Amino acid sequence: MQAEDFTNGQIILIDKPLTWSSFQAVNKLKFVLKRKYNLSKKFKIGHAGTLDPLATGLLIICTGKFTKKINEIQAQTKEYTGTIKLGETTPSYDLETEVDATFPTEHITEQLIADTLAQFTGEILQKPPVFSAIKKDGKRLYEHARAGETVEIEARKTTIYEFEITRIALPEVDFKVSCSKGTYIRSLAHDFGKALQSGGHLTVLRRTKIGDYSVEKAISPLDFEKKILEDA
Repeated sequence: MQAEDFTNGQIILIDKPLTWSSFQAVNKLKFVLKRKYNLSKKFKIGHAGTLDPLATGLLIICTGKFTKKINEIQAQTKEYTGTIKLGETTPSYDLETEVDATFPTEHITEQLIADTLAQFTGEILQKPPVFSAIKKDGKRLYEHARAGETVEIEARKTTIYEFEITRIALPEVDFKVSCSKGTYIRSLAHDFGKALQSGGHLTVLRRTKIGDYSVEKAISPLDFEKKILEDA
């Protein structure tokens, strides 16, 4: 690879590690590429779809002229796998915050789970988590939440193409979901637990696909650094 390859445009598939922000992953690649190829300050690089720090998996990073492809890539169908813990809720709908309420799970059966899945296929309405980066009144929702402020969040339309439970080991269930842009899997976990007349929050999340791009062909940011710096 030469400097021109990255300025003309590359699509890089990164397997984002746990606790890394998407911003950190992009910055890591930017630093490595600038160091290796002495790229200018105007060098463009960005990602096509944020992953939360507590999620792992496919992060598509575009460089140079290919940053123009970001919106097109973001609009493609996404696939995730993960784990929902039933019987407990958290304000963030995941492990970022502590459990704030507990609920019974004894009534939950495989049949009830199967019947409930039907409510979450096709076009649905969901509210983004209050701990999200969406702006309301000029501030991020998570800024309102951390300040203890209550804000009204409007429900948004999203499409769930496939929602499958792959393991049941109560209070945990594993899932695979295929969905449109703008879907919050944390909200899906929360709403699914509520529909089971219990509670639920996301404990594991991994993005496996965006369109035809797969995490199976992705590498970690540190492996990318090693590969670039060792390249003669």
